[in-house]
Amino acid sequence: MERVEVRYDAERWRLFRRLRSEAARLMRPLAARRIAAVAYGSVARGDVSPGSDIDIFIPRPPSLPLIEAALERSGIPVAAREIVQATPSYAAKGYIYVGERRGYSFPLVELRTVESEFYGFAGSVDSSQIEGGVRVPGVDKRLTLIQPTPNGHVESPVHGREGIVAKVLGIGVPAVLDRVRALRRRERVGRTGVFLKWTLAPEEGFGEALRDLSRRRPAVRRRLRM
Repeated sequence: MERVEVRYDAERWRLFRRLRSEAARLMRPLAARRIAAVAYGSVARGDVSPGSDIDIFIPRPPSLPLIEAALERSGIPVAAREIVQATPSYAAKGYIYVGERRGYSFPLVELRTVESEFYGFAGSVDSSQIEGGVRVPGVDKRLTLIQPTPNGHVESPVHGREGIVAKVLGIGVPAVLDRVRALRRRERVGRTGVFLKWTLAPEEGFGEALRDLSRRRPAVRRRLRM
């Protein structure tokens, strides 16, 4: 695959603006309370489609009830809450879903560098960049580097160019290699289930649920100690 220029039509620009407006609405309750967060993926890069998610990541969450209270006061209803651990060696994360393909996530344990740099790999923007219409480069699920242009974006391969891609994205080469391995495995074996997914009861807190899971699941307990 060589470099390919993709030009957006009017409909795609309208979709991009609509998704950015929705992302801004979801991020404002956090920004108002000085809670740092980023939107990542296609909504950050600009290569959106009708099926695009709006994913908000909170790298250093304060009190989790504070986040839920902030959403409630802003009229953003919580539909479901989960703890997800993708593999035994990956960090457990909390998820708050507020609609179909819409939600917030945050680490429940300290992230390793390759885990925290995932968001730079996919492309991420903070609330001020969302409000300002800024787009950033990132890699999509096809392992294609997306670099925004005034008229759309340019696509180029990641395979064989991992060092260059890491430099473009401002992250470490190990983070790029880690994501390449994960996405290639998905290509070979198809979409696989996650190691752990736990849906919280309405009255259950994230901390309480994680403690209970760590007592029953050795892999969760080991990751807590890393």
